[in-house]
Formats: sequence, C-alpha cells, structure tokens
Amino acid sequence: MLANATVADILRPCEKKYALVYELGLIIGGSLLIAVCAQIAIGYPVPITGQTFAVLMIAALLGSLRGTACLLAYLAEGAVGLPVFAQGKAGLVAFAGPTGGYLVGFVVAAFVVGLLAERGWDRKFRTTVLAMVIGNVIIYAFGLTWLSLLVGAKSALAGGLYPFIPGDMLKIVLAAALLPSTWRLVAPSKPGDPKN
Repeated sequence: MLANATVADILRPCEKKYALVYELGLIIGGSLLIAVCAQIAIGYPVPITGQTFAVLMIAALLGSLRGTACLLAYLAEGAVGLPVFAQGKAGLVAFAGPTGGYLVGFVVAAFVVGLLAERGWDRKFRTTVLAMVIGNVIIYAFGLTWLSLLVGAKSALAGGLYPFIPGDMLKIVLAAALLPSTWRLVAPSKPGDPKN
C-alpha cells in the first residue's frame, strides 16, 4: 500500500496523457456531488444537509490539494450564480448570509481531512472517526463564529449546532464504515501487511 496515498491516487490511470483529465474530472465531479448532496436539505436558517458528509468524504478520497480545489470549484460555481448551495441558493449573497461561515469552513476542513487521509487516517475505523470529528469541528468553528455575528452566540448554538449533532454523528459513523472498506477494495492487504 502506498504511503501518503489517497484512494484517488490508487485509482489514477497509469497513462500520463489521461492524468489531467482524471484530475479535472475528480475536482469537477466532486464539486457536483457536493452540490447534489446540498439539495438534501431540511430546516432554516441553517439547513440540515448531506453537504458536510460529501465535503468530508470527498476530502478523504481526494486528499488535501484536490479536496481543497474541489471545494474552491464548488464555491466558485455558487458565487457565479449556479444553484449549488443548500436549497438551490446561489450568488455572493450566500456568503453574507447565515451559512457563509460554513461555506468557508468547508474549504479549511477539506484541506485538513485530506491531509489526514494522506497520512493514512482514513484506513482504520477509529482514526477515520477522529478525522471526521476534526473536520466537523473546523466547519462548526467557522460557521458558528459567522452565525453568532449575525444572530448572537446563544441563537447560533441553538440554530447552528445543537440540531446537527445527531445527524453529524450518524454521518461520521457512516464515513468510518465506508472509508476503510473502500481501502480494502482498492488496495487489498498482502501477507505481512499490518492489520487494520
């Protein structure tokens, strides 16, 4: 198994002529997947979505640089008016609204979770859980800081944190089950490899 590799690295085509197409496909495809997951949304002013799950999974699968590029592409798509944000929202106004901090936090979380995946944290259940928790904490740190400026700290916690904890716990467990399983599929262990 390659050290510092992500699932995307393992699946990269051998032919160099396809490398750029592969990289762009991962970045654009990942940004579109996040956009689709963002439409699974319930609630207001900060909706519960499938978006954070997609952000953190894509970061772990692609790594720090591609994951960050994917999130920057996603934010750029929304900024120019494509309805990719939660509940079909778009435009620069989304960055000034209640979810603006979360959007910025996605980029930082993608970089950190991608970096942890490059260090092998996505290969075992417990380290995957820890990586996903760290990613969620980063997203909340940015999101709640911005939201508290708009509505106050007490309202930010009530509307932007507490309702999301059960769903985030479920998403973390799901990610922790999927990522190590994916590694077993794409890079089966060989005799003599350490056990997960």
